[in-house]
Amino acid sequence: MFSILRPYIFSLDPEAAHDLAIKSLKLNFVPKIFFEVKNEEMLETELFKKKIKNPIGLAAGFDKSAEVYNSLFKLGFGFVEVGTITPKRQFGNPKPRVFRLEKDKAMINRLGFNNDGIEIVSDRLSKSMPGGFLGINIGPNKDQKHKILDFLECFSKLNKFASYITINISSPNTEGLRDFHEEKLLNELLTKLHELKKNNKIKCPIVLKLSPDIEEKEINNINEMILKFKIDGIILTNTTNQNRDSLLDIKKHESGGLSGLPLHKLSLKFIKIFYKLNKGNLPIIGVGGIDNGKSAFEKITSGATAIQLYTGMVYKGPGIIKNIKQELIEILKKEKIKNIQQAIGINS
Repeated sequence: MFSILRPYIFSLDPEAAHDLAIKSLKLNFVPKIFFEVKNEEMLETELFKKKIKNPIGLAAGFDKSAEVYNSLFKLGFGFVEVGTITPKRQFGNPKPRVFRLEKDKAMINRLGFNNDGIEIVSDRLSKSMPGGFLGINIGPNKDQKHKILDFLECFSKLNKFASYITINISSPNTEGLRDFHEEKLLNELLTKLHELKKNNKIKCPIVLKLSPDIEEKEINNINEMILKFKIDGIILTNTTNQNRDSLLDIKKHESGGLSGLPLHKLSLKFIKIFYKLNKGNLPIIGVGGIDNGKSAFEKITSGATAIQLYTGMVYKGPGIIKNIKQELIEILKKEKIKNIQQAIGINS
C-alpha cells in the first residue's frame, strides 16, 4: 500500500506528511497480525534487564507528543521511544524546518523540540498506559537558562510511565544543549539526576543519547561519567550537523540535524568504540541509517544491544519493520545463530 501512496505522500511537505501519518495511526485500524513473522522468537532479546520481542525500536522524533505509541507497537516494533518531551508546550523553530534529501535517502530537520509538554503528555499516558516497552526522551525548553532543572522536572514526572528515560543532550537544534558533553556540565547533570533517582527510590533506567559530532578525545571523559553514575545505557547516535561533503542532494546545505543513510558508518564507529571501552557490559542502542536487515545486523554485530530507526520508515513505509525482521531471521539462519543476542558484538 505504501508503494502506491508514496508519490502522493512525497508530494506533500514533510511535516504535512508526518501529521497525516500520525492521524492515520490514531485510527488504529491495522491488525497486529499483519506485521508478525515466522520464527520471531529468534529475535527475542533483553534490554535493560527486560525481555522484548525483537531489538527493532522506533527512534524519538516521530511520536513527539506520545499520541500514537500503542498503534506503533502494532507495527511490529520491539520498543518505541517518544519525545523529545519538554516541561512546557513548545512550537519549535520556524517553518520550513524538515527537508527530504531523496538522492541521499536522508533528512535534515531543525524542528527544535516541538511537543505538547509534560502536562498534556502525562495525561495521555495515564489514560492509555503503554502496551509495550516504552522509552521517553526528555529535554529542556528553548528559553530555559538552567537546563538541568528541566531535565529533572521531566524525569521526575514521566519516569512512572517509562520503561526507560532518555536524556537528550545531543540535538543540534537547541542552543547550548550539546555543551552537556563537556565534563563539568555532564558531571553536574548526572549528579543531580543520580540524587533525584536515589532520594525518590526511582527504578526507571536512565539512558544517555550522544552526538556523532563529538571528538574522539572527549569519549573517555564521557565514558567515565557514564560509569561513575551507573548510567544504564547509551544511544548512538543523534543527528549530525556536519558530514555534508559527500551528499548529492541540493538541500544538503540546510541547517539542522542530518539523519538517514549517511549516518550509518558514523554511528557504527561510535558503537564499536563504546562497546570495546565497556567490554560489552553497557547496553547500546544503535541508530542511524538502518533501512534493511543487513544494516540492522551490522549495528548489532558491532556491539548494539538493540537498534532504532526513523528515516528508513519515512522512505520505505511501515512495512520496513516486518521486512527487517524477516531479513534478520534469514541472516541468523544462514550464520547458524540461534538467537539475535548471540550476535551482539561478534564483529566489534
